[in-house]
Amino acid sequence: MLGNGASGKSRFSVELSEATGIPRTELDTIFWSSGLVATPPEKWRQIQRELASASRWILDGDLGPYDAFDVRLPRADTIVLFDLPTVVCAWRAVRRSRERLDFWRWLFMWRRRFRPKILDAIQAYAPAAELLTVRSRADRNRVLWYLSRRDGAR
Repeated sequence: MLGNGASGKSRFSVELSEATGIPRTELDTIFWSSGLVATPPEKWRQIQRELASASRWILDGDLGPYDAFDVRLPRADTIVLFDLPTVVCAWRAVRRSRERLDFWRWLFMWRRRFRPKILDAIQAYAPAAELLTVRSRADRNRVLWYLSRRDGAR
């Protein structure tokens, strides 16, 4: 799962994991240590290598400038990109918790700055992966239904 903060990636990935039995990892919980200290880049790359080496996995998270797409995307057969309007994500973020200033910068710059980088990375590292884009609640429900049927049968 990739996409802007508060776009619904984590809730979606929980439901997808429950429907399919595919193990899920929320990357934020591994990447950020107490006090919101980032994992060093080489250690983070190694962690992602280990996570993506499993035969089936759901990696939930978009770490903006900290991400290492070249590690996990080549192993992905499907990528779900949450591309909801910024105002929707901002409203959800306000309702769910207090966020740091760097989160808000990332959230408001995601569409213009990070989304193009993600799309470039998908093209470069996972051109054969199935890309499913979620832009609304209806899209989310359709993608969840599709993946649950497709991957739940494995």
